[in-house]
Amino acid sequence: MMITLIRTTSSHQDFRKLVELLDAELAERDGDEHAFYHQFNQVDLLKHVVLAVENGVFVGCGTLKEMKNDAMEVKRMFVVKDSRGKGVGQLILSGLEKWATELGFGFCRLETGKRQPEAIALYERQGYQRIPNYGQYAGVENSVCFEKKLNGSST
Repeated sequence: MMITLIRTTSSHQDFRKLVELLDAELAERDGDEHAFYHQFNQVDLLKHVVLAVENGVFVGCGTLKEMKNDAMEVKRMFVVKDSRGKGVGQLILSGLEKWATELGFGFCRLETGKRQPEAIALYERQGYQRIPNYGQYAGVENSVCFEKKLNGSST
């Protein structure tokens, strides 16, 4: 299996297609709470998008969104069903962390839902630590937030 990572922006057509698949899956998992989460996941102006390509097919994505306090937020992590369990999510996440480090950020933070146990397991395997829910996720029962200090950061 040969996976290639491409750095692009949210205007990339294949990124848009992957986000449609992600949103459909999250709508199913989150049910009535989907509208709440969806408002925080707009993708119009994202400058840091990583796409995973396997044999010419786009199979996954992830993005970075600048936060305050030396952190980038990992957003829109997704791998198509047929490519799950092959380490694609780990590759995308590592690619995002590398990019954030190159940009001079010291931390990656993220939010995921309790209904995404695969995502939680991935983040924990990659060295993310649970933190109190931040920002719009504070007090949200279904949300779990994580943070990771990036290697090479000076903070």
